[in-house]
Amino acid sequence: MIGRCFELYIYTQIQYLSFHCISLQPKLVQASKEVDEVMIVVEQQSAEAAKQEKLVRVDEAVAGEQAKAAETMKEECDNDLAEAIPILESALKALETLTPADITIVKTMKSPPAGVRLVMEAVCVLKGIKPDRINDPSGSGKKIEDFWGPSKKLLGDMKFLENLKNFDKDNIPLTIMKTIRERYIPNPDFKPERVAVASTACEGLCKWVIAIERYDIVAKIVAPKKEALAKAMSEYNTAMNALNIKRAALKEVQDRLKLLTDDLEMNKRKKIDLENKVDLCTKKLERAEQLIGGLGGEKSRWTEAAKSLGKQYINLTGDILISSGLVAYLGAFTSTFRQIQVKIWLNEIMKYSIPCSESFSLVHTLGNPVDIRAWNIAGLPTDDFSIENGIIMA
Repeated sequence: MIGRCFELYIYTQIQYLSFHCISLQPKLVQASKEVDEVMIVVEQQSAEAAKQEKLVRVDEAVAGEQAKAAETMKEECDNDLAEAIPILESALKALETLTPADITIVKTMKSPPAGVRLVMEAVCVLKGIKPDRINDPSGSGKKIEDFWGPSKKLLGDMKFLENLKNFDKDNIPLTIMKTIRERYIPNPDFKPERVAVASTACEGLCKWVIAIERYDIVAKIVAPKKEALAKAMSEYNTAMNALNIKRAALKEVQDRLKLLTDDLEMNKRKKIDLENKVDLCTKKLERAEQLIGGLGGEKSRWTEAAKSLGKQYINLTGDILISSGLVAYLGAFTSTFRQIQVKIWLNEIMKYSIPCSESFSLVHTLGNPVDIRAWNIAGLPTDDFSIENGIIMA
């Protein structure tokens, strides 16, 4: 009976495992499909990311070269300007020596010396002030240019010195500088030390004009470089803006790729987990089937044992009746007498159709194999008569 129940349990487990394996198969197929689909997208996104990264690296290299070129230009400009700065400082320093009182003295001159006229003329030319047209004092009857009238107006400006300090020295027209270099700079009278004899104020203005002319030389050299630098910086900024756009696009692709990769890893783990479950279920099923196959012989034995137990159960009434009589009345008799009396009882029982075993045995009916084995170990003989006596005494 126990064997039959165990066999039934094994068959039940096989049915459960079979159903479980079958139910896992669609999930495994779906998981494999999802992994394949995500894998395709990941490969596409990886290719796109690689393409974007390649473009970014190329643009980074170009931007790097542009930055180096711009830095080189900036260094050249700085070096040239480093030469011009002391000149500019000397021009401003020359103006710092002037006071409003000095300017007033020059302005109030009725007949200014030639040196004063020459310096003020140069200042007017630098500032783009036109001369007056007056009659030639020598009586030639011709009109000549005279800067003294405009010079006095210029000197009368309350912001005269301030305007000179803020003079637009970087954008002096070429024609003006040509006039300064041809008419004034080479003039032996246009020297600060000579002008100082006539006016200390004009000495400072003379130094300022000379400094501005020297600064212009450097400024004209630096100007094209500044333009080139501005252009290079503009190109660099444009390239960096385009590069940053591509970097942002690359980051977007990389972020999307990371999400897909994480999703892929999750689906792979899910697939592996299902594969492991299917594999475990399959192995359990195989072992159960092997167990059922190995129990094939046991099944026959269990069937025979069940039949035997059923028959013993039916014959139990008569067997117990004879066993009771044997224990109660035949304990003092020999083995032979017991056998004779048992046969007599068997015949009588059969007359009344009481079921009992054809080959009755007190040992089989009331004997406990464990107790009998213990008696034998303790010294009880192993023959049926001795064991029957032991059962009767127990």
